[in-house]
Amino acid sequence: MLTFAKISRLKEFLHSQSGKSVGFVPTMGALHDGHLDLVRRARLENDLVAVSIFVNPIQFNNPEDLDKYPRMPEADSQMLRSAGCDVLFAPDAAEMYPEPEHTVYDFGPLAMVMEGASRPGHFNGVAIVVRKLFEIVEPDKAYFGEKDFQQLAIIRQLVRLCSMPVGIIPCATVREADGLAMSSRNMRLTPEERSIAPKIYRALQAGALMIKTTDPVSIKNFVLQELNKEPAFTVDYVEIADDTLLQPVKSWDQVGGALIFTAVFLGNVRLIDNIRIF
Repeated sequence: MLTFAKISRLKEFLHSQSGKSVGFVPTMGALHDGHLDLVRRARLENDLVAVSIFVNPIQFNNPEDLDKYPRMPEADSQMLRSAGCDVLFAPDAAEMYPEPEHTVYDFGPLAMVMEGASRPGHFNGVAIVVRKLFEIVEPDKAYFGEKDFQQLAIIRQLVRLCSMPVGIIPCATVREADGLAMSSRNMRLTPEERSIAPKIYRALQAGALMIKTTDPVSIKNFVLQELNKEPAFTVDYVEIADDTLLQPVKSWDQVGGALIFTAVFLGNVRLIDNIRIF
């Protein structure tokens, strides 16, 4: 595995591999098996696999969250080697943002709900860095986990807005044996909090089972009540939304596909998850 910190060096290498298909997995490091699942999928479908590790400062609206984001470059590198990564791009902030970044994207209603409402500016920061990375790496395909379903939808819209020639490949959420969605943030949970966290997914599962007999609003309220039964949880939101623009669903006959989404604070850690209903 080759590692690059400079854009020019990475582009020089990738241009020397002209004709080979490139699969790309952008990450912020603190890798887990969910990330590695993306890498392994990219390995199966491309000649070259590139991964970026960059903790993007402009997508954090909470400076404390940025400071506490786990960083473990040596362990990450070893995991990527084992998973079959060919190229690791690990720039610093000065390399990615030599000048202040003022680009503003308009993602319409998609960015105004759930994560967009709770974290103002977050998706604009995500879009800026993803576009930069796509322009640097020029991948044929890029791989994203469905745990961050709204982010995935934003990136798909970014690709359409900017007419970028990259295929966006969604990959199913990878979970621990007890159902907790794998996330770098899980590392910040105390042992007690970690034992409680799987209740998030169990509440979503229980809600999803009610679809044949219950309307969306009632299911949403049920999931909220289930989460609120755990005193350690502070629920940011529960929403049932369509799978395209992620707008709230009031009736099942409105949409072709829907998911239940939630964001929950457990101690100082904010966890997100979702489950498809149909």
